[in-house]
Amino acid sequence: MPDHDHAPLPGGTETHGDDTSLVSQAVLLTFIFFVVEAVGGYLAGSLSLFSDATHMLSDLSALLLTFGALRLAQKLPSEQRTFGYHRVETGAAFINAVLLIVTGLWILYEAFQRFSAPPAVQTSIMLPVAVMGLVVNLYIAIRLHGSHDLSVKSAYLHVLTDTLSSGAVIAAGIWIMVTGDMRIDPVLSALLSVFIIASALPILRESGAIILQFAPRDVDLSALVADIESVPGVEGVHNVHLWSLCSHTNVLDAHIYTCKDRVADQEIIKQEIKHRLGKYHVWHSTLEFECNECKDCALVLPVKSGEPPG
Repeated sequence: MPDHDHAPLPGGTETHGDDTSLVSQAVLLTFIFFVVEAVGGYLAGSLSLFSDATHMLSDLSALLLTFGALRLAQKLPSEQRTFGYHRVETGAAFINAVLLIVTGLWILYEAFQRFSAPPAVQTSIMLPVAVMGLVVNLYIAIRLHGSHDLSVKSAYLHVLTDTLSSGAVIAAGIWIMVTGDMRIDPVLSALLSVFIIASALPILRESGAIILQFAPRDVDLSALVADIESVPGVEGVHNVHLWSLCSHTNVLDAHIYTCKDRVADQEIIKQEIKHRLGKYHVWHSTLEFECNECKDCALVLPVKSGEPPG
């Protein structure tokens, strides 16, 4: 019969609560300075500063999505939502990555449009606003750094790229003051857009893999199975399904073949398997113990709808 293992999830609601407080502060600061930077970019006529403001708007969207994801993740499971809301953070991270890519493409388009005839840039406005943007982004990035939540990590990546772009805008403003060459503004904007797109692709790939329920990339399935098979009393492992519920929780279903038919013996085996699965971040597992191996005992079997279990 199946044996269900529920280990405490790492981080817990206390960690989510700390992350929620940090993200809420970041939302407020980002919104205030988005307005400042957008107005400053318009008045200065600087595409790089305005693109930095657009990126900050993307930061704001990312932070709002992350804030919502963290609040939802704190809700307990229910009969209709038996896994709770942990998958919400993955969806938020996926949307954040898409927003980054769209923002980067838009900036790239605008940069090419302006390159042949770059407008004059008012560095007296551009530089102070860019310096303030750098300070705000640095503060937010430092506060968000170190979280293990995927949606917070994606929001941190948004802010980090904006921090770098603020530094680049400052450099561009100094260059324009010294040389008078306005072409640095669209050139810098194009480079920033490429950086934004490149930074979003890993988050898009990771969150997409979780949504599609792929096996975690950082888990060696062969090593995991070998670990289980080395438990005393385990004769074989088959019909394994391994996927991620969210960035910090992996889930496992498996059939365990054992000649130990006493419940007490199976409980000892289960506890040892549970202990070993912890190093693979498998915090929820469903183990079906069998005294007779299934007819088809392949390691990985397809899930077929409409067929009785067995």
